[in-house]
Amino acid sequence: MSNRLLILACSATKRPGPTYLPARLRYDGPLWRTLRFVDPDGRKAKVAFLSARYGFRAADTPIEDYDARLTAELAERMIAGGMTTRWPRRPSARKPDTYGMHAGAEIASLSRYGAEPFDDLALVGGGLYLAVMRSMLGGFRDMRCVTPDAVVTEINGPIGIMRQRLRAWLNRWTNKPGERP
Repeated sequence: MSNRLLILACSATKRPGPTYLPARLRYDGPLWRTLRFVDPDGRKAKVAFLSARYGFRAADTPIEDYDARLTAELAERMIAGGMTTRWPRRPSARKPDTYGMHAGAEIASLSRYGAEPFDDLALVGGGLYLAVMRSMLGGFRDMRCVTPDAVVTEINGPIGIMRQRLRAWLNRWTNKPGERP
């Protein structure tokens, strides 16, 4: 059976609640609502997110409510920093660079450190988010977290179309193990 990874852009709309909630519950934009509706138990794919504040993280990571947007400048910094740049960035240049998490560390943990590499990925979000996601694919492959021949689906466009395509991707290959439509 395919090992699937969904990388979803964060959402400006967030659910209120305790100081920390898992990202899967905190984010409340249309794509996140579609994810929760179509895959309420999280069985159709492992899910990560890309955030201007947190970088790449697993969707079960507890996060605070925050307000940060991915700008072109920030996307360029993420791309230039590559797999080894930690997000969120340290609050002060005087502090050691041990703050935050590497993109590679998060995706590696979702793939059980390469023991279960992903062979089917969906990258979902706006243009800047997709550019950052695409830029990390080579590193994920080099780490053997993503197979060299992985199927990569990019989902972008008007929100209604994105919701339809996300639903279709999540529902694809939900047949018996090893069986593809």
